[in-house]
This record gives sequence, structure tokens and C-alpha cells, in this order.
Amino acid sequence: MKSGTVAVIGKANAGKSTLINVLVGEKVAIVSPKPQTTRDRILGVLTKEDRQIVFVDTPGIYRRRNALTEYMMKTTETTSKDVDAILFVHDGHGGLSEEDVALAKKYYDSGIPMLVAYTKIDIMPAERIPEDAKALAEAGVEADFYPVSARKGKNLKALEQGICDLLPEGEKLFSEDVVSDRSERFMIAELMREKILLKYDEEIPHGVAIVVNTFRRRENGTYEINLDIVCEKRNHKAILIGKQGKALKETASFARQDMEKFLGAKVFLTVYVKVREDWRDSEGLMKELGYGGEE
Repeated sequence: MKSGTVAVIGKANAGKSTLINVLVGEKVAIVSPKPQTTRDRILGVLTKEDRQIVFVDTPGIYRRRNALTEYMMKTTETTSKDVDAILFVHDGHGGLSEEDVALAKKYYDSGIPMLVAYTKIDIMPAERIPEDAKALAEAGVEADFYPVSARKGKNLKALEQGICDLLPEGEKLFSEDVVSDRSERFMIAELMREKILLKYDEEIPHGVAIVVNTFRRRENGTYEINLDIVCEKRNHKAILIGKQGKALKETASFARQDMEKFLGAKVFLTVYVKVREDWRDSEGLMKELGYGGEE
């Protein structure tokens, strides 16, 4: 059988996490329309009779701004060097700039087999697709090019087969029932952060970390979850909580619904908001909050 790891790389909001979720068939990475949604290296495992594709979702590529984004970019760069193939994801709807071409060329020239997933074709002019494919080829990016729409399911079977063709023959890396390397506890924190990204505007969501203090399954099958939303400034805390706690209650309720769906059981959720001043610029605080603890 074909078996191997595939780094999924591209700019922020290119559609990497959405694409992985659809290909794997389950939600293994959170999704929002905002940059910095994916902060960690997350595996999504697709297993079929003749193949096992281990997708490695990576943080979106953009300019470094603080210790957190430095950690995120290091994660992406490290991941891209230790895989069997690279799936370079480009947002076709967003156009193709010289910077995009240079980025694709950088990973193509790494020597690791690569193909291009050109996403969001359902919301862009079809005539742009061959133009952008030609521009990449003329720049020396001779990777197979797959125009896809994760939302509409267009051309995903062909993309999956193209990925499979790049992988070596080998044994399964994970058992058949595994779809991610991340724990339920990790996914609960990510679901909470996803809802904050969707509900709040401006800088607040990017300065938030989630700490799960209690994650316990009771004898009756229900879950008791206690977590902290950690933000950077006191005025951010006030916004997160909202007038008479309304904003926090709505966000927690929104998150709890997804947690129950994910866990398949009723959840009793308790949420607190805490302030850790400018934690994204402190390597010590970042490690305490779960970022940057590994090389």
C-alpha cells in the first residue's frame, strides 16, 4: 500500500484546514476566515484499503510579528523538511502575486515531491485558472496543478490520487481508527478558540490562548470541562465577557454545542477569562500556555 506524510503548506486563509477536514472526512482542525487560526502542527489521517495519507496541517505563512508567530513559522519550516511530499495550497480566489509564485518556487525547489492545490474555484472566474497554472509553470514550478473546491467537493478525488501517487510503498503509520494525533483535550481547547475567532473582531482573537484545567468524563458518560480564556489586556477581558457577561455566555454556548457534537455526549462547561499581559511576546508565558515547548 501507499503510505506517507504530506505537509500542507500555504499562506494564511488559503483553505488548508478546510481541505484537510474534507479529505479526512472528519473535523481535525478548526476553521475560521481569520489569519492565525492554525497555530500548531496537526495531523489528519486518511486511511483506505490501499493507502494511508497523513496530512500535516501547518500554520499559515505570513510575516513574523511576535514570539508566537515566530514559533508558528518555525513549525511550518521544520515540518516542510521532514515529510514524503508537500501539498502547496493556494487561494485561487485571492489571485496570484509575485510573492505567491516565489513562495511556491521555494518549496518546489526543496527537492521534496510537491503538488499544488488551487482552492476556492467555486467563487472565482474559471478563465483565471489556466492563466495562473501557466504563470507557475513558467516560473519553474512544474508540480501537478489541481483546481479544487473543498466546499463543493470539486476535483478532490483527483487530488487525493495525485497525492497518493507521490507517496512511497510502506506500512500504515497509524491504526485504521485514528484520524488525528491530537487528544480530545487539545481539540476542546481548539473548538473554544475557533468560536472566539468567529465571534470577536480585530486583534482580540489573535491574543487569546485556551487552557483546559479540567477535562473529566463522569460515570454517567457526561463531560465536565473547566477552561480559561487567556487574553493579553484588561480591556480585552472586558470585551470578551461583554455587558453582564452576555458575550461570554453566547460564545461558551456556541462552543459547548460543538464540543458535545465532537465528544458525542453532554458537556457541562465552565469558562473563565484571565489576563496575562502581552503573553505572545514572552517565550516563558508561551511555553506555559502550550506553545513553543518543542523544537
